[in-house]
Amino acid sequence: MMTEVPLAAYLILAAMLFSIGVAAFLIKRNIISVFMSIELMLNAVNLTFVTFAHRWHAISGQIFVFFVMVVAAAEAAVGLAIIIAIFRSRRTLNVDQINLMNN
Repeated sequence: MMTEVPLAAYLILAAMLFSIGVAAFLIKRNIISVFMSIELMLNAVNLTFVTFAHRWHAISGQIFVFFVMVVAAAEAAVGLAIIIAIFRSRRTLNVDQINLMNN
């Protein structure tokens, strides 16, 4: 007999993922790690949307997750292009050492 995973387990997992993303965003100094932290937070929110969409038997939450994933993919492409451009000009990925006001 199969048992269903409770709703609270998914929400706790999403909260933990979001908390790890926030902590890494605040602590890490590497711009790639900061970028990955933002993606982790987006995935935690997506997990919450899918959880509630499944709970309420509504497709709208899953459609919203699809749009969030499309925006995240575009953000990843543009963000990585900006990171590469910064690295080529500054030769560092440390957030503290990147100052775009100075050449």
